Amino acid sequence: MSILIRNAIVVDAAGAGAGASDVVVDGERIARIGPATSDDARDAAHAHVIDGRGRLLMPGFVDAHSHADGALFDPDVQLALLRQGVTTVIGGQDGVSYAPGDGAYATEYFAAINGGHPSYRGGGIAALLAAYDGTTAVNAGVLVPAGTVRFVVSGRSTDAASPDELDRMRVLVADGLADGALGLSTGLDYVPGIFADTAELAALAGPVADAGAVYVSHMRGGYEANSAAGIAEMAAIARETGARIHVSHFHAEPHLVRELLAELERDGVDATFDAYPYTRGCSILAMPILPASLTVRPGSEVVAELADPAARARLRREWFPTITRSAGLGPEWPSMLTLAHVAAPDYDWAHGLTIAQGAAEASGRSGTSIDAIDFALDVLVASRLEVNVVMAVQRERSDAGLAEILSHRAAIGGSDGIFIGRHPHPRARGSFSRYLAMLVREQAALGWADAAALVSSRAAARFGLGDRGAVREGFVADLVLVDPDAVRATASYVEPLGLAVGIDDVLVAGVPVLAGGALTGATPGRGIRRGGITTDVAAVDTAALEEA
Repeated sequence: MSILIRNAIVVDAAGAGAGASDVVVDGERIARIGPATSDDARDAAHAHVIDGRGRLLMPGFVDAHSHADGALFDPDVQLALLRQGVTTVIGGQDGVSYAPGDGAYATEYFAAINGGHPSYRGGGIAALLAAYDGTTAVNAGVLVPAGTVRFVVSGRSTDAASPDELDRMRVLVADGLADGALGLSTGLDYVPGIFADTAELAALAGPVADAGAVYVSHMRGGYEANSAAGIAEMAAIARETGARIHVSHFHAEPHLVRELLAELERDGVDATFDAYPYTRGCSILAMPILPASLTVRPGSEVVAELADPAARARLRREWFPTITRSAGLGPEWPSMLTLAHVAAPDYDWAHGLTIAQGAAEASGRSGTSIDAIDFALDVLVASRLEVNVVMAVQRERSDAGLAEILSHRAAIGGSDGIFIGRHPHPRARGSFSRYLAMLVREQAALGWADAAALVSSRAAARFGLGDRGAVREGFVADLVLVDPDAVRATASYVEPLGLAVGIDDVLVAGVPVLAGGALTGATPGRGIRRGGITTDVAAVDTAALEEA
């Protein structure tokens, strides 16, 4: 199908056009870019005409850290992404996803983060990628999740991997990369990844380096003030293997982020990172408040343990006094964790409340005194662990502080978006529009070309997404029309389900998937397999990185 986009300002990492352009899309590729003209006869030659009305025409945005692994088939999720301009998501994050294996472990352990997958039951990365072909409006790339790899080979063992186990893990990683995975992810605060030592991680990063892919890590021991130790481990892995690294959701004080990235550069480590434009985090409730030695066990056993009064008393006595240190929380942790998703219908009323507020409400409802620890454990038992929370931090950062991090030349856009829950973190529905509104219009930290590098071209180059990330003749027509004066997020911590505004028209592979702000029903999305990137895009992206 031939499509004409009239009168749009072309913007990518190379810069912004001096004037309005007409862009012709033929099939899935951009066929021609030229000065805007008014020619009714020419318009009639195209099957479809989109009036750019002076809006910015940008390359489709790439969410480099997404948890839409199973949710991407939901039209509401597709709409939420496309209204932000996101045309590609990268899943398999934090070391936990469906492939390799049968998907059962990820479906149970990450039920409150990724949810289940509607069709994948095995077959590895190739089968998982195939599940996205022609079934969604948004593209999906995936990483090989190291925690899932460990689970497939070593089960729930907390011991160091044996040489034989390491060999089997390396084969699974290499096979996943050969099937098109974009890299390897680790989640070193989650189980079983938390039990992998540096030697194991380096062994798995070897095939990543060999394939020219990327080692992506949710670092060990949390973030913020603890970031230095995690960065040091990643640097050691990079030096040993030669792998390029990417730091997941790198949130810390701006000066610390920049200092640590400068150290990596001095060490010759090729590093990038993603960070969402919010301060608070989000994860499963079990991760910050329960010991990994417990949560590595089957869910039914964990639930039984939490329901046992003696075991609960032991946790209260021996474990809970330590979580302010182990999870980066303060003594006021019950007021720092807000319930975003609670699977138990009996606790439906608790969505949007902190653990402290929920305990007070539960006490009033029951007529008995219920403290924060008992309330949190009661919710986990009733929900069979399927609970996620928005997590406050000790020091909220200002927009200026976030802009200082996100304007770094190694920054790549990633929402860490979780679509499970009635009161989710707003980052899932707001991150990419907030990047544009906050960084360009409000903070003036980036120009539009720099913003295109942040939200599109750097990820396309870093992860090998092929001819994407630029508005150029011959490139895949993943395209977004942006109203520069109107684009903004409406989702907030109080009202997290609001859709972004200012992006109403989006194409994926040359097919309109969002028109007038609504889904068209087309599903041209596909599983994106890691492939070569053109020299032209790599050169342009490098220039943009140097200028940012």
